Amino acid sequence: MTRKTKDLRRQLRKAVVDHVSDSFLETNVPLLVLIEAAQAGDQAEVEEYSHVFSEHAEKLVEVATLACSMSDQDDGVRMVRYAAAQIEALCPQVVNAARILAARPKSKIAQENMDAFKLSWENQVRILTEAVDDITTIDDFLAVSESHILEDVNKCVLALQERDADTLDRTAGAIRGRTARVCNVVEAEMENYEDNVYKKRVVDSAVVLRDHVILNFIQRVHVAVEAFGSGNVGAVNDIDFIESARMVYEGIREVRKSVLMGRSAEEIESESDLEEEEIYESKSKIAGFGENQSEVDNSRARMMTQWPEEDKKKIAAQVEIFKIEKSMFDKEVAKWDDTGNDIIVLAKQMCMIMMEMTDFTRGRGSLKNTMDLINAAKKISEAGTKVR
Repeated sequence: MTRKTKDLRRQLRKAVVDHVSDSFLETNVPLLVLIEAAQAGDQAEVEEYSHVFSEHAEKLVEVATLACSMSDQDDGVRMVRYAAAQIEALCPQVVNAARILAARPKSKIAQENMDAFKLSWENQVRILTEAVDDITTIDDFLAVSESHILEDVNKCVLALQERDADTLDRTAGAIRGRTARVCNVVEAEMENYEDNVYKKRVVDSAVVLRDHVILNFIQRVHVAVEAFGSGNVGAVNDIDFIESARMVYEGIREVRKSVLMGRSAEEIESESDLEEEEIYESKSKIAGFGENQSEVDNSRARMMTQWPEEDKKKIAAQVEIFKIEKSMFDKEVAKWDDTGNDIIVLAKQMCMIMMEMTDFTRGRGSLKNTMDLINAAKKISEAGTKVR
């Protein structure tokens, strides 16, 4: 019963974080659309977009209040409530500034007034976003973000296969926005840590995602959108596109996994036990993923299922032994403060790699073939050398 209650609370937290993830994504779009209509002097559109902008502001406040209800950080909650009150007070003032500009679109004073309120609004939204992030568990945020990005990656691949340029471009923009927010949240979180192996790994994974993986994906999206627009469909390499989309999802997973390296045994178990199967299932559901790989995953799964029963039992026994050893290891390292102990961080890293190797024996996981298995063993060896 205690476990079920704990799991239920975690699901409620994730539901709240889900709202936060969606509501605080591209927060400046409703404002920019409103200002554009005002600058064009279109008063009818300003009234229409004023309602959209007001609803957006109400949503921000509503979600922030919801986040407060799930947090026990009194100081953080007060900050969120104060920032939300500022948003509520500022919203009608921004709308009035847009109405004034729409009535006098050529007025320099009206434009400067609009610019001042725009800057004020952006600052207040940034303060509210940071305040909400402070009372939101980063582990829940990353789990929800990973799920959303997987869904968006699927949409992108389906749009590619259907040659739907508009959906492809729009969904890719959402992926880019989500990954940028993930990187910002993670890097802000890492500022609370001293320089060590753990912090370096987390920051490096975020940098790779932001500066390499997502840029490669967006570049391929642009090529595809232009090709569909010009009718030159042959210029798009579907396999390369799907691989770049898969790498985005893998990049998010790597960031999340790196962050979890700094968690205690109890935290890791409570989060990973229920989600591990979901993660692997979700990964296999990337549209077109299995069809365009070199069928490594399928052949590996078939190979594992075709093993003799005696061998399967031996492997299962070894896996159970590994679980026991892992549990003992987690209890031991939980006694130590890993934020300032590189040895503990390295030991946890070795344990995570061993878990990946164990998953390989079950026909699943991030290791695709025996070469990946060998490389994983090398990583353990290198980490062991550093421990010495």
